[in-house]
Amino acid sequence: MTAITQIDITGIAGRLAHPFRKYGHVFAVGLQSALVYRWNFVIRVGFSLLHLAAVGVLWGAAYAGREHIGGFSFRETMGYFLMLIVANYLISAFNEDYQIGEEIRGGTINQFLTKPIDYYAYRLTLFFASRLVTGVIVLIPVVLLLPLLGDYLPSGLAPWQWAAAVPAFFLAAIIQFSIAFCFGLLAFWFLEIQGFVILSMAVETLLSGQVFPLDLLPDTIYRISQYLPFYYQAYFPVALISGRIESAAEAQMGLIIQSAWVLAFLAFGRLLWRCGLRRHTAVGG
Repeated sequence: MTAITQIDITGIAGRLAHPFRKYGHVFAVGLQSALVYRWNFVIRVGFSLLHLAAVGVLWGAAYAGREHIGGFSFRETMGYFLMLIVANYLISAFNEDYQIGEEIRGGTINQFLTKPIDYYAYRLTLFFASRLVTGVIVLIPVVLLLPLLGDYLPSGLAPWQWAAAVPAFFLAAIIQFSIAFCFGLLAFWFLEIQGFVILSMAVETLLSGQVFPLDLLPDTIYRISQYLPFYYQAYFPVALISGRIESAAEAQMGLIIQSAWVLAFLAFGRLLWRCGLRRHTAVGG
């Protein structure tokens, strides 16, 4: 009986550890692939810093003759945009939608239909591996430019703001990836998805706080935006660590809504995947 129990426990432990080994290997492959294109990310970071300089000039002109806009100083607003740039390299989906679309059109998606691997989990693992590399790359110039950028980094935040920011960034990354995943799956129905992706990027750029902090919107519109997924793609976690969200109750409610959007996109992605596979199977015979 003892031997049988020991075998059962060993077998269960092996089955539980198997997914971690499997996706751990995928994560390692993702790291290697991202490192191959590290100079592309370095160049992109350089342009992002130029973009930050341009933002500083524009907002400097907006703050001319005034100390605060929307209750925040120029230093606080620039801190928001600095954290936004860093966040983009930690949580944004850069070209996952195109990669998924290419795998569908090229037929390489077929290999995942016969292997014991979940395609969403596979792509999500690659996404996090790539974001780890880009996150480290973007932190290097921030550290080097610390004497110039130090005044804009967040300070004086309450412990709950840091604590809420951790799950907020993680959930924001999943939302960003899930949206890209869904757009990529449109390749099951359309030969070209670029138009959909460009339209999505335009809407997300405006409504996720990339152009201006969303709390500068009229109060009614801002309250409506808090129930849209775009709010939680970037603005919400960045607002937490830049001090623009000062209420623990607001942060708690934000995490609840953000979690609900994660579940909604997960369910919608699964639905698209199943419907797409039925169409893919029919087309492929």
